[in-house]
Amino acid sequence: MNKDLFFMEKALEEAKKGFSEGEVPVGAVLTLDNKIIAKGHNSPISSNDPSCHAEVNTIREAARVLKNYRLEKTSLYVTLEPCTMCCGLLIHSRIENLIFAALDPKSGAVISNGNLLDADFINHKVNYYQGPLEDHSSELLKSFFRAKRL
Repeated sequence: MNKDLFFMEKALEEAKKGFSEGEVPVGAVLTLDNKIIAKGHNSPISSNDPSCHAEVNTIREAARVLKNYRLEKTSLYVTLEPCTMCCGLLIHSRIENLIFAALDPKSGAVISNGNLLDADFINHKVNYYQGPLEDHSSELLKSFFRAKRL
């Protein structure tokens, strides 16, 4: 199994945890040297904190584990294209690689609605690409919102 698929499956497991907790099902995994350092999922509802996106929770945990706010040479796998806030965090924490599954036409800030990561004024370059499990991630999100409408 290729590493992108393996780590994105772990991120999808995190998204499913969020789903079961009534959170928008987005999950993330941060790796260093092909080892999982931290993982997390959305929790703004349960934490009453709008900043508790999967990326934020995962990066906070990774910084705690590594005892460093600079997460150089790491890769972040996330089931949904990051928003503007999360892109800013990727830049400030010096994440090297971003791999995401589904596009976010409403809030995505990497491809869907401009590209913050390639802006001329950014002082750190994050490599990024859309990875595996787009359909699985999209379907999980659709299921969540479908259930909310019932």
